[in-house]
Amino acid sequence: MPQEASARSAAVEVGQQVVTRVANRIGFIELERPEALNALSTAMVRAMLAALDCWRDDADVLAVVVRSRHARAFCAGGDIRFLYQSYRAGDQAALDTFFTGEYRLNHTIFTYPKPYIAFMNGVVMGGGMGISQGAHRTGGLRVVGASTRLAMPETRIGLFPDVGMGWFLARTPGALGRYMAVTGETIDAASALYAGLADAYLDESAWPALIDALETESFATGEGVVARIRRDATAKEETQPPADASVLAEARTWIDRHFSLPDVPAILASLEAVQREAQGPESEWAEQTAGVLRERSPLSMAVSLDVVSRAEGTMADVLRRDLDLTRSSFARGDVMEGIRARIIDKDNRPHWRFDCIEAVPREEVERMFESPWPATSHPLRDLTG
Repeated sequence: MPQEASARSAAVEVGQQVVTRVANRIGFIELERPEALNALSTAMVRAMLAALDCWRDDADVLAVVVRSRHARAFCAGGDIRFLYQSYRAGDQAALDTFFTGEYRLNHTIFTYPKPYIAFMNGVVMGGGMGISQGAHRTGGLRVVGASTRLAMPETRIGLFPDVGMGWFLARTPGALGRYMAVTGETIDAASALYAGLADAYLDESAWPALIDALETESFATGEGVVARIRRDATAKEETQPPADASVLAEARTWIDRHFSLPDVPAILASLEAVQREAQGPESEWAEQTAGVLRERSPLSMAVSLDVVSRAEGTMADVLRRDLDLTRSSFARGDVMEGIRARIIDKDNRPHWRFDCIEAVPREEVERMFESPWPATSHPLRDLTG
């Protein structure tokens, strides 16, 4: 089927930041904000939601593909500078609008009735995880390549792993999710496959030809689209990095030993004990990991561990809690100082609310989870599943 005949004029552009189109019965969402590594703006969130809502009941759309045309990044997260400036200006409504819309988008993807396929190249962090991880629940795919770098680095700026990622991190093997939430460390494609945060590996050099095939070959079902992508990935399995030899796999025993402990002070004490009492690879890893924890926001680390621990319910529950935490993180947490130090002034010398994790009172952590809204008027009260 010629591409010209299969494409419909369903393109939507938001200042060249998002292009949505239908070609060959596949809805394409293409992120076009390379100067910001495709960081999500409110307008981008709205454009993605509008496209997904339009295609949900459209029998001529079998599946959805989300991707970036730019090598450096799939999506580096949300527009942190905008959020910082809005809060400084006293515009709480702008923050609420952004986060409410973003979390609705995350939930829409998670519950989407058609296969949703994310091509996750380059930087995939924060909000980028939120618009990709839900693909796994739709019968779709999370496709990674050699350049893929995944992370929820929020403790570095005093935030927490939001966009529903607590739900996914809680379901990774062993204590991997707790480790990723607290440290905010970045993982590659092999580690993503090992942790269950990716489904298929295909070197990016093969992606353009695959996209061309998706736009021209005949498909009768969304499952057929997914099978076509899996076929290419399977055919090139020899290029896939072995997940069992990934960095996470090699450190798995150590991660489980330390990060299965009940709280961050216990985790840090355990790491520092190994650092003092042992020699060799685990001691070196423990020293490096303890150094990371001493640099992150103490309050944010405590909250982030709780985000994963409390994520046993539905995605809707997790996202409502995430929205509650955005309010407290800006009002009483470290996020404004973290953004200032890491993004705005770039002095990398944040002055956290608490000097160390041992000084964070448990009641302060609990207070962070208090909702500013009654259940009956919560902005995400209508989400289910």
